[in-house]
Amino acid sequence: MHSDQELRIRSITEADIPKLWELMYSEVSPEWKKWDAPYYEHVQIPYEQYWKDRNSIINSPSFWVIEVKQQIIGIVSYYWEHEPSLWLEIGIVIHDPAYWSGGYGTRALTLWIDHLFTAMPLVRVGLTTWSGNERMIAVAYKLGMTMEARLRKCRLYNGVYYDSIRMGILREEWNHEA
Repeated sequence: MHSDQELRIRSITEADIPKLWELMYSEVSPEWKKWDAPYYEHVQIPYEQYWKDRNSIINSPSFWVIEVKQQIIGIVSYYWEHEPSLWLEIGIVIHDPAYWSGGYGTRALTLWIDHLFTAMPLVRVGLTTWSGNERMIAVAYKLGMTMEARLRKCRLYNGVYYDSIRMGILREEWNHEA
């Protein structure tokens, strides 16, 4: 667990499963999905199925919850682009719109990147988003990330092509006071 004032990130417990399902899979077309890779289909999952798969989620090192005042508002995550070379990409979703544009994403990602650089011998942490998610790009810049690639017009959403944006930060560039 890592915290900053009233915000903390921590591993997932069994008690979190109902709230995570509610935030992520209870709605057919949740508002947050318009910003989180909306060019991929959102699949609603029945609660019973999510509960059945909970063991793959609980205490996962790559998937943690974001809490504000002990309320789960979203998740931070990572995945390996190429584990042998320690090429890791991070993600974040603030599911509750009440917490959008309030600095919570920046704070949660600061804690997450600190944790990852502390827990693993990483050289770089990357973040991939799309040009339609201007808030995510702004957060990445606030964290000190550099735009490393812009793949033009490769994300199709609502009939419009957007760019895929790859950003990253090296260990020696990381300033956890971001």
